[in-house]
Amino acid sequence: MLYRTHDGLDISEIGIGCYALSGAYGQKDLEAFKAMLRRAYELGVNFFDTADAYGDAEAILGEVVNPFREEVFIATKVGVKDSTKPNLSTEYLQSSCEESLRRLETEYIDLYQIHFDDPETSVKETIAALEDLAGQGKIRHYGLGHLSPPRVEDYLEQGTVFSVLLELNAVARENHRDLLPLCQKYDAGMIAFSVTGRGLLTGKFQEVPTFEAGDIRNLDTFFQRERFQYGLRVMEKLAEIGNRYGKTPAQAAIAWVLAQEGVICALTGPSTIPHLEENLQASGWRFTPQELDEINQFLEEKDERYNQLAEDNVREILTEPLPADPSSAFRDLIYVIETSLRLGMVEESEMMPTFYRLYGLRKELDDQAGPKLSAIQGKLRDLI
Repeated sequence: MLYRTHDGLDISEIGIGCYALSGAYGQKDLEAFKAMLRRAYELGVNFFDTADAYGDAEAILGEVVNPFREEVFIATKVGVKDSTKPNLSTEYLQSSCEESLRRLETEYIDLYQIHFDDPETSVKETIAALEDLAGQGKIRHYGLGHLSPPRVEDYLEQGTVFSVLLELNAVARENHRDLLPLCQKYDAGMIAFSVTGRGLLTGKFQEVPTFEAGDIRNLDTFFQRERFQYGLRVMEKLAEIGNRYGKTPAQAAIAWVLAQEGVICALTGPSTIPHLEENLQASGWRFTPQELDEINQFLEEKDERYNQLAEDNVREILTEPLPADPSSAFRDLIYVIETSLRLGMVEESEMMPTFYRLYGLRKELDDQAGPKLSAIQGKLRDLI
């Protein structure tokens, strides 16, 4: 395992994320997951990422790393544990931090990360609360996640931000493009997640898969419409070059992320030891500059075509009647929101109230949901 130094800390360039424990990808074997965490430590991983919103993940991680707590770097998140509406107020951060410390069985959190933005709480207040927690020794550093670039800049200007968490893979490169200049200006590290596109770039899928009920990938735009086909083409390109080194598509996808400027850690989400060991073999080798140029040229050539298809799909969904099945209509509207934001068709600040309104319906997709979904479609049409 190779390590990258940021702000005086040596961090394993591949880290382990515990999002799978939230049930987002279906049910996992808990004992196998714990064994994977222990094996990750044995193989040199020292960065473990979780969140208070990931079910029992904090307690599970705390139990496993307790014997070697001083040798690892624990990152967790705050802001959306019990609601779809984020809360970053002073009182909420203080109480949430105490709860996370208890679940993690630790006296301090190495990296406390904002999970999602709370537009109703000022950046000044949130930073003051984080600085107070640091002053008390309850957290050692704080970072940002899932924020728009303007909001990220607000935090970077007003606080001492250790890192910015961002989705980054060869199919989703927009965040890196937008956030790299800010991270460079304020010396914040970049922690990448979804480095294999939630499995899309691993070579596991050759046709649109059917996931079990409750798997978040049923709504994921990576597995819908033109983006799935785009992902397959990208996977094939990465696999072609990775094969020159005897590497799997997953290892090539992770290596591409590690080659991006400013990245201090690539989070992977294995749930078994074989999956873990495959991922960790992405550390210790590199694409040549010529190979990276070849990949990037390929990506740029494909972008134009597939982005136009995506924009056409957004406009079609907004102008045609929604599917009669509420679940299908909900999925289409999620696609519209995520795709329009990715393509810059609408500002995030304008979109988020409608997103929260839509997401709040996810447990009410019955025969009565049609009018509400149609109303949201109309709102989205107005926005976009």
